[in-house]
Amino acid sequence: MKTSKAQAQDNRAHVVQTASALFRERGYDGVSVAELMAAAGFTHGGFYKQFRSKADLMAESAACGMAQTAALAAGMDRPAFVRSYLSRAHRDTRAAGCTMAAVGADAARQPKAVRAAFTEGIEHLLQALEKEVSAPEQTGPGVAGEMGEVRAHSIDTLAHAVGALVLSRACPDDSPLADEILSVCRDRMLRTLAATPQKPPKPPFKTRPVAVRASEPR
Repeated sequence: MKTSKAQAQDNRAHVVQTASALFRERGYDGVSVAELMAAAGFTHGGFYKQFRSKADLMAESAACGMAQTAALAAGMDRPAFVRSYLSRAHRDTRAAGCTMAAVGADAARQPKAVRAAFTEGIEHLLQALEKEVSAPEQTGPGVAGEMGEVRAHSIDTLAHAVGALVLSRACPDDSPLADEILSVCRDRMLRTLAATPQKPPKPPFKTRPVAVRASEPR
């Protein structure tokens, strides 16, 4: 039976999502094409009808995973992001966690398309973090410097969070050091963020009273 175009797109998206989780859990070299296709519920032969190579799938799956992390960050302020990112729950769920911490080091050895997907994903995540920092409202020579400082804060936050998670995961699950790394880095980052201007919370929505005109005497 011929697969419809819509079904083919759904199948491809399912393979990408499955691969994204497996690569995060086991690394790029820890999953074969046959294994990931079987995990997605398809035959090995169907892979090359959807993708040119494993590297192409790696690039798409990286973009998929990075987009998930950026979407989560977009709904949090920086302290909330740090608490969630450097939590034990995130540490212990690689398959559903941040792609950068799971396979970021591996990406440096991969083809250009994979590294390009990471570059774009990191940029989107930085932009999500930057939205939660107060930006200068005025214009002038000093604005560029202030905006550069906002970006520097975002890079610093992301780099520290990813590095701390990688170090914690390098330790055995039952190692006290795994929890100590998360706790120390999380607390220090939160203290630093407390001194960084954050966007003020949005005021609650208020309804305006509607003026009712008195009816004119007939």
